[in-house]
Amino acid sequence: MKAAVLGAGGQLGRALCAALPDADAFTRDELDIADADAVTAVDWSRYHTVFNAAAFTAVDAAETPDGRVAAWRANAAAVAHLARATGPGTTLVHVSTEYVFDGRHHGPIAEDAPLCPLSVYGASKAAGELAATLAPRHYVVRTSWVVGEGGNFVRTMAGLAAHGVSPSVVADQVGRLTFADDLARGLVRLAAGGAPCGTYHVTNSGTPTSWATVARAVFDRLGRNPVDVLDTTTHAYFANKPQAAARPLNSVLDLRKASAVGVELPPWPDALAEYLEKEATPR
Repeated sequence: MKAAVLGAGGQLGRALCAALPDADAFTRDELDIADADAVTAVDWSRYHTVFNAAAFTAVDAAETPDGRVAAWRANAAAVAHLARATGPGTTLVHVSTEYVFDGRHHGPIAEDAPLCPLSVYGASKAAGELAATLAPRHYVVRTSWVVGEGGNFVRTMAGLAAHGVSPSVVADQVGRLTFADDLARGLVRLAAGGAPCGTYHVTNSGTPTSWATVARAVFDRLGRNPVDVLDTTTHAYFANKPQAAARPLNSVLDLRKASAVGVELPPWPDALAEYLEKEATPR
């Protein structure tokens, strides 16, 4: 399929470009989809599928006056421009987040759970989801805890492990890691497999865990004693950060709908081990 990748400079965008080497790739500098005129100028009928990995993802910065504007511009208005521009022959695959929920749900969160974001970032992504559904053919794909090329939690923990630091890590937020390469392949599989359009949850599989447990797994793989990672709570961690956005405590997404159409990613512990072997060189 002839595809376009938007947000090609980000972690997921780079992974999508690797999974779709023949796709037309657009970084923000090459195509700012928050610019309605720029979106209208593109002949979207050339593409069978458009993967939108472009987003404003600075969760805490979105709580500032300038960040609020930037988040809504990139995460909501831009998606509305795309949805209006893509015709019935083009499928829009829009990537969203578990931050559209408040994290108070008990157990894995299903696709049809009510939207209830806690933060500006979450609200802007929820608005983007609604805008994406206006495209004649669309997939809205929620994911969580993305790890890819560049700065991310796993790399940070690897660096701390290498430098002898014993960090305090949040233990009351629960979810699953999602590795960008796995997610990219899952998005391609979903779009190419003829699954009914709609909303899907796609993360790496495996038993849900906490950020602290992930950190311990990183330490263990790199030869540090896992007990060197100390538990803390979300409240305590952000106590001296008044500008921090509220985080959902439950980020566990229900994966059964995606699995039923053949989209299932490897267990996160296996993917973490592979990632640390190949990518996360401590700095």
